[in-house]
Amino acid sequence: MSFMDKAKDMADKHDDKVDQGIEKAGDQVDQRTDNKYSSQVDKGVDQAQQRTGAGDTQQSQ
Repeated sequence: MSFMDKAKDMADKHDDKVDQGIEKAGDQVDQRTDNKYSSQVDKGVDQAQQRTGAGDTQQSQ
């Protein structure tokens, strides 16, 4: 099993945790940019969450 296969398997098993981490990263970007790019960050967060595990388990704020 390759590293990428292991990473995908881990993301599938822990989708909620991965999505929470992605959401927190997006919140940090918003905070550091004074929400200047909030809509773009939210779109990126949503797309990233959809590509992990079983799909988006967190809702962007």
